[in-house]
Amino acid sequence: MKHFKSLILSLVLVCTIASCKQNEAKTETKEFKVDYEKFTLDNGLQVILHVDKSDPVAAVALTAHVGSAREKEGRTGFAHLFEHLLFLESENLGKGGLDQMSARIGGSGANGSTSRDRTNYFQTVPKDALEKMIWAEADKLGFFINTVTEPVLAKEKQVVKNEKRQRVDNQPYGHNSAVINSNLYPEGHPYSWEVIGSLEDLQNATLEDVKEFYRRWYVPNNVTLTIAGDIDVEQTKAWVKKYFDEIPRGEDIPKIEKQPVILKSSKRLFYEDNFARAPRLTMTWPAVYEYHPDSYALSVLSQYLTEGKKAPLHKVLVEDQQLTSDVSMYQYSSEIAGQLMLSVTAFDKVDLNTVASAINDGFKEFEMNGISETDLNRIKAGQETQFYNGLSSVLGKGFQLAQYEIFAGDPGFINQDVKNILAVTPEDVMRVYNTYVKGKNYIATSFVPKGQINLVLENSQLANVVEEKIIEGAEEAFDPSIAATYEKTPSSFDRSVEPPYGESPELTIPQVWKRELDSGIKVFGIENDEVPLVQFEMQIAGGLLLENKDKVGVSNLLANLMTKGTKSKTPEELENAIESIGASINARASEDNITISGTTLSKHFDATMALVSEILLEPRWDEKEFDLLKQSTISGIQRSKANPNSIASNEFAKLLYGENNILAYNNRGTESSVERISIADLQNYYNTNLSPKLTNMHVVGAISEASVVKALETINTKWKARDVVLPELPMPLYPEKSTVYFYDVPDAKQSVISFGYPALKATHKDYYPATVMNYRLGGGGFASQLTQELRESKGYTYGIRSAFNGTAHEGYFRISSGIRTNVTYEASSLVKQILEDYGKNYSAEDLEVTKGYTIKSNARAFETLGAKLNMLTNISNYGFADDYAKQRETIVKDLTVDDVKALIEHYIKPNQMIYLIVGDAKTQLEKLEGLGFGKPVLLN
Repeated sequence: MKHFKSLILSLVLVCTIASCKQNEAKTETKEFKVDYEKFTLDNGLQVILHVDKSDPVAAVALTAHVGSAREKEGRTGFAHLFEHLLFLESENLGKGGLDQMSARIGGSGANGSTSRDRTNYFQTVPKDALEKMIWAEADKLGFFINTVTEPVLAKEKQVVKNEKRQRVDNQPYGHNSAVINSNLYPEGHPYSWEVIGSLEDLQNATLEDVKEFYRRWYVPNNVTLTIAGDIDVEQTKAWVKKYFDEIPRGEDIPKIEKQPVILKSSKRLFYEDNFARAPRLTMTWPAVYEYHPDSYALSVLSQYLTEGKKAPLHKVLVEDQQLTSDVSMYQYSSEIAGQLMLSVTAFDKVDLNTVASAINDGFKEFEMNGISETDLNRIKAGQETQFYNGLSSVLGKGFQLAQYEIFAGDPGFINQDVKNILAVTPEDVMRVYNTYVKGKNYIATSFVPKGQINLVLENSQLANVVEEKIIEGAEEAFDPSIAATYEKTPSSFDRSVEPPYGESPELTIPQVWKRELDSGIKVFGIENDEVPLVQFEMQIAGGLLLENKDKVGVSNLLANLMTKGTKSKTPEELENAIESIGASINARASEDNITISGTTLSKHFDATMALVSEILLEPRWDEKEFDLLKQSTISGIQRSKANPNSIASNEFAKLLYGENNILAYNNRGTESSVERISIADLQNYYNTNLSPKLTNMHVVGAISEASVVKALETINTKWKARDVVLPELPMPLYPEKSTVYFYDVPDAKQSVISFGYPALKATHKDYYPATVMNYRLGGGGFASQLTQELRESKGYTYGIRSAFNGTAHEGYFRISSGIRTNVTYEASSLVKQILEDYGKNYSAEDLEVTKGYTIKSNARAFETLGAKLNMLTNISNYGFADDYAKQRETIVKDLTVDDVKALIEHYIKPNQMIYLIVGDAKTQLEKLEGLGFGKPVLLN
């Protein structure tokens, strides 16, 4: 039976927000809500529709109520493997499946995710492609399984194993989660294994396993379809019924019973981590399932204990004993059970027994003082803002609706969810602490660098971690070109005919207002009242560009120190002032600017900007905070030395720019440069380089131009203007010839590659055409040759991309990926071959696909507040016209195959390139001479 409901998506149910109309002074009461319609097909498919006409786009999400918890032991990782398979092909979509179609229709890129309890598939598309998406999702659900063959399965196993190597095996602390879960949950519990599974189990998966899994779980009565956006409800319902109605219902799916855990004793485990450079202690307690009455107070408890200056654990571990720069605690609640996790990555050589003792001290402080109503309300205010942030896109709204439908049985549960959040009291927070933490058994894991076993928690046992050995030729061969032969699944109509496009949406450019203030600040804004939020960023040009090479890291430390108190507010008082209005204010430094950014409810914008004024104009220069920041920064630099991706980024910059260019340095600095920096260096940078004349202010959201300008009055009148000249950097040239560089990370499970060279600034006339040219090379995800060849055809990688990256000051082209270690040479050689052939093989079809995606994707270009902020950045930093998106459409429409070939010849240079590989030298280094660029240069 169809029914219609209203969702009140506000933590206060009815919120009062100031009218956004500039000429209206009065305040109106406005109910912020999301209307939805839910209905169920005869085969059991749950369908939820939501109309949002703010942008000409629609989000489609298909969520199956199956995750790793429904797997069998010995076939772990299967739900996630299946997520991959479902993208590849279906009977009527054909080979390449939804990924190929996404490129043609201008979609956001078909994607999916797997958790313990559900698997979802989602994409946002221009509204004219909605029927195509509904057709495609139905084809995946009902007309998929015949297309899966042994070669398809063999290839995708390798892709998923590469993903595991990239996310787990090749990362510091990557095995920590598996150690915790296998010891927290008893053998056979559905949460005792990892979502991504084990390499051995993935290898053992058979074709019959795939078919059995599909028949059991991928049935309409176990699936929810959510469609949100600029839709016609009646037409959408008709399409859903047309394409999904005849997919047969499966066997009834039994409700999975709650399986909470009780630990009979605490367990202490340790592991010497090949990639760790600092010791980490993680403590995990059994907790509650999602939406359990106690989950709300546990969420508050986690945040209060660890986040911010008032947090008891932060005070003891960070401020007083200076054992770490950060303490984190969070509740990981799932459908049938949950866990509460506390993690501390200590400074270099810190004994984890000292950390455990300090944690107990923090707990004792909480036991004595509890949480005040003021702090409770402060945390709730932040939750409100986060809540709205999650609803700023149609996909976010769709996810929210599906989440409540699947795990609470009704999208309308949000109303009760809100009440539960608001009902938490200080007594509840103390009660859940006593129930789940105080004196309770837990799992403690000590992950330490190799050779530092003396740092582990006493009485710890060695954890069972299976390390993969690097063996040449270990992976089975497969031929991805073998097509599946099968009898097509019958249907009442011809499903092989792809539905036509609907009416093509016009690209709507958000209206931009601009104002230059007397101080020199240039303000750019977009008014948008879809949600009662405002996002802003104040960009002050300079950053690393204005630093001294002997003391790199000054601007980064300055940015971090700016939010650590003001002249009239201690660090704790400033933090409380920000959080009490539910705002966030952050400062960060980059290669070319210092940015103060944040998010706030529109009703608190004035108060937020008053705090930004204090941060900017009245720095505290707190010596203790400065010392803590230096220690934290040095610790982060030390840890990054073991992360292959960080190593590749840093070494690539050095090779790209050379020692005479400040951009060769990571803006965090080095251990020695940070040690040399004093607070006087920060003060000198602040007094010399920060100027309103170099400042662009971007504001988007539910606020008028007049209100923004008024809120900036203090900064405009009190910030002293200085003339600051940004340096002209020596621009590097293409290498005369290609060279292979190798950085050794012994026993790395993957080789991280960074291949590239200096290229175009963002302001160059060819920059945008070059990015369009790169779409079919490596910028188009599954529509790109690099992905198709290295992932889909060979199974060498989980992902690979190429991109032109440019600012107003510099630019480069780079290809990056994590490659299976034992095919490092083969993958590198294949990349080189693709680059050499790209120009001569570029075809009219390539251009057609590129044009289709590039033009159609503009419909969703400015949907979120973040996308609108990015638009303002392009306009202000690079001098683009307000309608640059429409101008770009014209550029793309006018491109010819010859134009693209000329761009390729000019900007793709495989024989004048830096080939950097970070990996295991003893097994891979020598083979790379086969690339033809001479003997590889070992960097370390």
